[in-house]
Amino acid sequence: MEGTVKFYNESKGYGFITNDDTGKDIFVHVTGLNGETINEGDKVEYEESEGRKGLTATQVTLIYE
Repeated sequence: MEGTVKFYNESKGYGFITNDDTGKDIFVHVTGLNGETINEGDKVEYEESEGRKGLTATQVTLIYE
């Protein structure tokens, strides 16, 4: 899946990604990043996994255009 980082707080290690197809937001935690740093507005590719409180983005990778 692809989306755009809506919000990410690096000091707290979490944020949200807006799915490009559905427009829905999905939670992302620092543990779901593939060793990359993400910032607001970045385009990313990710997978959805069931977390403790619902869907969570995992395997998050930056898309370089």
